[in-house]
Amino acid sequence: MTMRFVKILLLALALVCPAQALAQVKVIISGGFSPPYRMVLPEFERTTGITVTTGSGASQGKGPETIAAQLGRGVTADVVIMSKEGLNDLIKEGRIIAGTNVDLAQVLVGVAVRAGAPKPDISTAEAFKKTLLGASSIALPGSTSGIYLTSDLFPRLGVPGSAVKVTARGAQATAMVAAGEAEMAIQPVSELMNVPGIVVVGTIPADFQFVSVFSAAVVTGSREVEASKRLIAFLASENSAPAIRSAGLEPVKGR
Repeated sequence: MTMRFVKILLLALALVCPAQALAQVKVIISGGFSPPYRMVLPEFERTTGITVTTGSGASQGKGPETIAAQLGRGVTADVVIMSKEGLNDLIKEGRIIAGTNVDLAQVLVGVAVRAGAPKPDISTAEAFKKTLLGASSIALPGSTSGIYLTSDLFPRLGVPGSAVKVTARGAQATAMVAAGEAEMAIQPVSELMNVPGIVVVGTIPADFQFVSVFSAAVVTGSREVEASKRLIAFLASENSAPAIRSAGLEPVKGR
């Protein structure tokens, strides 16, 4: 194959295929929005021709696998999807292209126990407090909702730190419950649904509730800004709303 023929072939492909059909977008996403994202991503790729690769990381917290830590050590990404609190931290650090952040969905914090175990009473504020104080072990992720629980709610209610098991990711907290290594997990409901070995008890009372908002934005330095914006717009569209609701979240109104 001659070089001249190769150049002609590449030119023909460029004319036939839209530029964005050749785009490749790299996403880093936290656990809370992952279920609906995974459901709708194939449709986005099919209808746009844009290829998406996905990595994961915690929205906030300590350790090398938080989204901020990954970006800080040079992991490349075009889009981040994470808690609004974590995204705001990245915006302050100048890691997000101004004006590209969009709120996608919100979700309440819930409780789950091992499948087959008795369901604790969390129906009222007093019942929930009693359940927490009587729990032998509580697993929760060290990210946004977990930060609220350990730094605000648990101290207010007098929950002993010895009963709290903080994990790097939500999946690790639910795995502990499924394995019988923790009595309950407390985290966003979307991270509790459809997890083998556990059952969702319900959401915590309104007096103690924390509403997690998950947002998306384009990362500073992205080479696929327009394709990234298309992905975010798709996730924020009505096309994605059914999947978002089926995963236990609620689309953010007025996006």
